[in-house]
Amino acid sequence: MSVSVDATPVEASGSALRPHAEHAFAAELAALAAQDDRPRPARWKLSPWAVATYLLGGTLPDGTVITPKYVGPRRIVEVAVTTLATDRALLLLGVPGTAKTWVSEHLAAAVSGDSTLLVQGTAGTPEEAIRYGWNYARLLAHGPSRDALVPSPVMRAMAEGMTARVEELTRIPADVQDTLITILSEKTLPIPELGQEVQAVRGFNLIATANDRDRGVNDLSSALRRRFNTVVLPLPESADAEVDIVTRRVEQIGRSLDLPAAPDGIEEIHRVVTVFRELRDGITADGRTKLKSPSGTLSTAEAISVVTSGLALAAHFGDGVLRPGDVAAGILGAVVRDPAADRVIWQEYLETVVRERDGWKDFYRACREVSV
Repeated sequence: MSVSVDATPVEASGSALRPHAEHAFAAELAALAAQDDRPRPARWKLSPWAVATYLLGGTLPDGTVITPKYVGPRRIVEVAVTTLATDRALLLLGVPGTAKTWVSEHLAAAVSGDSTLLVQGTAGTPEEAIRYGWNYARLLAHGPSRDALVPSPVMRAMAEGMTARVEELTRIPADVQDTLITILSEKTLPIPELGQEVQAVRGFNLIATANDRDRGVNDLSSALRRRFNTVVLPLPESADAEVDIVTRRVEQIGRSLDLPAAPDGIEEIHRVVTVFRELRDGITADGRTKLKSPSGTLSTAEAISVVTSGLALAAHFGDGVLRPGDVAAGILGAVVRDPAADRVIWQEYLETVVRERDGWKDFYRACREVSV
């Protein structure tokens, strides 16, 4: 049996489930580049001002609207962009769900035009993923050579003056993390097997993301941490800001999944965000009732997931309108991670807060049904 593989890039065919940022927002990047007359660092596609505008949104002189990719303090984005224009690497730090990966991808897309030079950190990430590997067939046939060497995304970024990304840096074992020390301090990657080295060309930099709240993280050594400028991405300051973030992302994800828009979904989004914020903060929005917080993070990213799943339920098994019953199961799954302790916290919240809240009776009933 023969298998035919279409060599056409998925992005070019328009069928990618999740296009890379440089493809999904190609029109905005092109519009910014066309009107960007400010100085650009070596090999940058845009000036620092244009990169910040791409992330934060705005309207260009010709009327082109740049949609915001990150909703948060402008200064945080400016510091992150400025860091990449220096010889310091950038570490985006924050609790899970604060858009670290999202910001990292869009920064790389705006700076280098390519967000795919990526190392995904896991507990099993080997040193070769950061440095280089070998094509063992060529290695055995011809011995160590440049032809037998398989460059990592970081090595490619160094050689081409691009931006590399390392996601979930604190998931990577500590001894593998420290592989970055020489790269970040000396801007050099030695290849002792060949007696050679790869020196970073101008334009190279690295963005890493990390969180220190999840289980199974490996703290960065002091030596490695000193090689980074750290920017902490906070949780949204207000409920309105978080609702805005969730609404925007759900609309984007919904379009990619061909889900119909939920015209009346904003009320349920408000409820999901309110529940998450109150349980996360340990106090109700009016400040009157103290609450116990569950073990989960209840992040903005999880709120987006809950609403997206609810929208799919409404589209495929409902009338297309997002209702309490569509989001109740998702909320329960996000809140109750520890079946014993978290379930008690959730039941107490339902009975003491949700049940007594005006206009939330339908939401209370839906949550009670899935909580039994």
